[in-house]
Amino acid sequence: MTNTYSYGQNKYAVLCLLSAALGIIFAMRAALAWIIVIPRVFEIFDILTVIGALAVSLKFRRSLQKGDWVIALSLGAIVGAGMLCASLFAPYPFLGIVRDKIGQTWIRGSLTFLATLGGLTIMRQGGPAQFHVANGNLRDASRGILLGLAIGLPLAVLNVFALQFTQRQPIIWQNLFAALLDALQPGVVEEIIYRFALWGLLWLVLRNSFPKQAAWLSGLLAMLTHTYAHFDDLFIRSPLAALGMGAALALFWGLPPLFLARRRGLEAAIAFHWLQDAVRFLTGF
Repeated sequence: MTNTYSYGQNKYAVLCLLSAALGIIFAMRAALAWIIVIPRVFEIFDILTVIGALAVSLKFRRSLQKGDWVIALSLGAIVGAGMLCASLFAPYPFLGIVRDKIGQTWIRGSLTFLATLGGLTIMRQGGPAQFHVANGNLRDASRGILLGLAIGLPLAVLNVFALQFTQRQPIIWQNLFAALLDALQPGVVEEIIYRFALWGLLWLVLRNSFPKQAAWLSGLLAMLTHTYAHFDDLFIRSPLAALGMGAALALFWGLPPLFLARRRGLEAAIAFHWLQDAVRFLTGF
């Protein structure tokens, strides 16, 4: 009885400490932003996730297959080339330093390459999200993409109406090809970093304590981290508003790609996310 109770305490302690660590990053960033210039929440988690992905890739490098390297390099190259050609997507200066398009091309391409490699390494360890293309399973990958697009379309339209309401801005139609191309930047990069690498890293921490629930618990933590990272400036001005808007964003645009990635593969989540931003860019938001 004592050993069982102690084990239960320990495993919940791991979950609580992990959740607290993520929350502290948000709180510390918001507090320090009043005093000093500090990186955005996205940049902080991007860097931490990529460092973790690199460490995992080195530790379990023997589990990587030759095709994994090809996929990671290809995705990095696609993201880099897309950034070089981007016209509607304009990322924040990385760490407030890298502002030019060439620099952003190298940064985003490198982050994507390293995060993909880490995510694939974790996938080979039985991780929570499958990347069907890496397994040569093009049928499931295609089905996942179609499902992600089908589920994403009505929510993409809802997103435009929500942006119209919150930003009080009319629809201004943009170039269709540019919208489709530029949407790959958030659609691929954020899903790879947060829905593949970060989710996998959190799963590695929780898998021994929660063998059956680790996939969903770590997925929720990664989803909430990704969602609330969109509101780092709002957390400074109005923390309660940030919490409320983040909850709404998580419900409509966070949970669907989480379930899609878990049930249908990462391709489905990427397709869902890509469509949200393609429609947003197309309508001028």
